[in-house]
Amino acid sequence: MTVIADHPLRYQLANELHARPFPTAAAPGWAAFLALKPPEEVARDRQAERAHLLDILDRFGAPHAQPEATHWYGPLGRHWLKWESHTEFVTYTLLGEGPGERPFDPALFDVFPADWLARAPGSRLTSALLLIERAEDDEEIKARTEGWFVRESLAMSRILDDELVAASDFRIDPAGHMRFAVLARAGVSEQRLGRVVQRLCEVETYKAMAMLGFAQARALAPELAGLERRLTALVAGMAGTTRAEETLHDLLEVSSALEGLIARSSFRFRATVAYEAIVLQRIAALREERFEGRQTLTEFMARRFDPAMRTAAATETRLQALADRAIRAGDLLRTRVDVERSAQNQRLLESMDRRADLALRLQHTVEGLSVVAISYYAVGLTLYLLGPLAEDVGKARLAAVVTPLVVLATWLGIRRVRRGLDGGH
Repeated sequence: MTVIADHPLRYQLANELHARPFPTAAAPGWAAFLALKPPEEVARDRQAERAHLLDILDRFGAPHAQPEATHWYGPLGRHWLKWESHTEFVTYTLLGEGPGERPFDPALFDVFPADWLARAPGSRLTSALLLIERAEDDEEIKARTEGWFVRESLAMSRILDDELVAASDFRIDPAGHMRFAVLARAGVSEQRLGRVVQRLCEVETYKAMAMLGFAQARALAPELAGLERRLTALVAGMAGTTRAEETLHDLLEVSSALEGLIARSSFRFRATVAYEAIVLQRIAALREERFEGRQTLTEFMARRFDPAMRTAAATETRLQALADRAIRAGDLLRTRVDVERSAQNQRLLESMDRRADLALRLQHTVEGLSVVAISYYAVGLTLYLLGPLAEDVGKARLAAVVTPLVVLATWLGIRRVRRGLDGGH
């Protein structure tokens, strides 16, 4: 048999598809759900998160998770615990059997020790109590849910081919938890109940994570408005008499601020898109049908959740549009600077032409004076040389004859030298 070499990650990647099994849930029963996330400005400490998990496992004598595990599912005393580590948060789902003393009893959450909760490496992103019961009669279901939830916010659906009814008002109760009710028909298996509980917990968690993008968008709105006003004023000022240096300085400040906002918010906005898609996918997997005219989970999200997501998306688009406007403003400013620089160069060339013309005139003047000066000394030397003739002709007459000739010769000599220099260039 031929041995085929396996890719180093083959088994790891194949097992990853089966790494997070669904829990099982009993009816009647309950679930307590907790999602923890460190603040945005605090780096996530996965070692501390693992130590926090091991702490609660040791308290109940439960086996430890593997060192690099991102999930754990097993018995925790009389209950079952499912732990998952995600990209930005960790979740704990505690499942128990039997009815509580009263629906959504906050005491069920006390299975998580108070001192253990206080030492959590992160803050509560969301928490929820889920009530799991058997119910066959629609009237009974309506009566129960109206007593458990706020009527105007209640979302209720028949799910998975009307085998179950899921309900929630997505409000935080006085104990600080969200409430979800899962009412199952006879014959629904514990595995299917566990999958529904898991889906509802995921809807709540990813909804909360997606809403962080909305919070970011709302926090950025005042700063974006101020930068937009500054950028509009800068672009308008480019057509006026504002100095380019001042405009460039202000534009650099605006561009730097915009790039900083993009760097700080781009991950959160991109994550918000992904979390929104997961929320909608998890709800779609429930295969909802309307229950007695009540709004479905999908309709609740369309009315309350989708506008927040559109706000986050619009803010991201607005931020990118402002950054693009700043780039175009920089191009306009560069064009203005180039035009002003060309005008300055033109004026400089004109000034240089004027100076060259003046230099040429000065050169001609100097040449004329040079002719006079040289001729003066040349005439003197010539008269010394022709001194004997002065006795016969007379010094004055001799000077009158010699001077024009010397001046002419001097002028011709200087002109020849200048032409030679001009020809050399």
